[in-house]
Amino acid sequence: MKESKIYPWVVVALLWGVALLNYMDRQMLATMRPSMQIDIIELESAAKFGYLMAIFLWIYGLMSPFAGIIADRVNRKWLIVISLFVWSGVTYAMGFATTFNQLYWLRAVMGVSEALYIPAGLSLIADFHSSKTRSLAVGIHMTGLYVGQALGGFGATIAARFLWHSTFQFFGFIGIVYSMVLIFFLKEMKSKEEFDEGGQLHIKTKTSLRIGLRSLFGNISFWIILFYFAVPSLPGWAVKNWLPTLFSENLDIDMSRAGPIATITIAASSFIGVIAGGLLSDKWVQKNIRGRIYTSAIGLGLTIPSLVFIGSGHSLFNVVGAAFCFGLGYGMFDANNMPILCQFVSAKYRATAYGIMNMTGVFFGAFITDWLGKSTDAGRLGKDFALLGSIVLVALVIQLYFLRPKVSSL
Repeated sequence: MKESKIYPWVVVALLWGVALLNYMDRQMLATMRPSMQIDIIELESAAKFGYLMAIFLWIYGLMSPFAGIIADRVNRKWLIVISLFVWSGVTYAMGFATTFNQLYWLRAVMGVSEALYIPAGLSLIADFHSSKTRSLAVGIHMTGLYVGQALGGFGATIAARFLWHSTFQFFGFIGIVYSMVLIFFLKEMKSKEEFDEGGQLHIKTKTSLRIGLRSLFGNISFWIILFYFAVPSLPGWAVKNWLPTLFSENLDIDMSRAGPIATITIAASSFIGVIAGGLLSDKWVQKNIRGRIYTSAIGLGLTIPSLVFIGSGHSLFNVVGAAFCFGLGYGMFDANNMPILCQFVSAKYRATAYGIMNMTGVFFGAFITDWLGKSTDAGRLGKDFALLGSIVLVALVIQLYFLRPKVSSL
């Protein structure tokens, strides 16, 4: 089955479920604060809640480079299975938490386990797919993240009807069961192979960590990709963690309604964006070597005015419309990060490179999550959202000017 033309898409399907659980388990907390603060009084403070969200990001970010290095050197199937099992166990355990400190440390452990997944999962998909289908495959996988984000938005709704403890326990149990499913159906490649532009087969061999890191950090294009990936992470994480709160404040509605509206809007539009961006990129790169660069730039360009309208809008039509436009553009950007990386970085270092990118992006995310918590307490959340658009514009200009690939897959 692994040798068939179907199995690369089976890998995408299996990892789609993992991606869904990855984002759902982390996202639920963002909308469940009203229910949880009844039992854990510290969560009444938005700043304290920001600390709880940020600790996950700081640990996740610190672990990401190590996760990439590990994924380039071990069996990625087992790394993914163990990662899913552990973070699902943590989600289950959060249902038994009774203090802020317990939640804090459980979120830290979740940061370690979830960090192991993305570099391994994306590099596995990139290895199974050629340049003709790589962006679409990555894009379909990314839809799992968005669906998980949307389902996580229902955390407040479910917790309002049942108990927040039961919500964590139920979804944690589902992840534990799914990790057992992966043991039987997910496979690692027998050898990590890559074809060059002339169709010549190359076998990826392991190299020393020192040589790998020197290869990455001596590559100016990798530094540009790193910056280009990190800066949009500011609004990306802001939307994931604070858009429900912004919707609740600007539209004057309860969080149990604001959470689903915000997360479903972003998830649905991002779903469209990654599919459209993947299809367009895979076709464009066959005719123009910068096709992936241009597709990503179009997507990121859409997010700039969207951020201004998200932050300043006070009507349902304006805010939801701006959020939809943001998700559409961010999806096009998201679908092409790993495929663009493949044009500049050898297959031997893809997981390591993406782990470093993930770390940088998440650190930016942790900063903005903490900052917007204080911004919320100060009553300026909308204004700070709008300001993020100008920062994204800088990254877009740098990417278009400097990134000039020579091949569709290095």
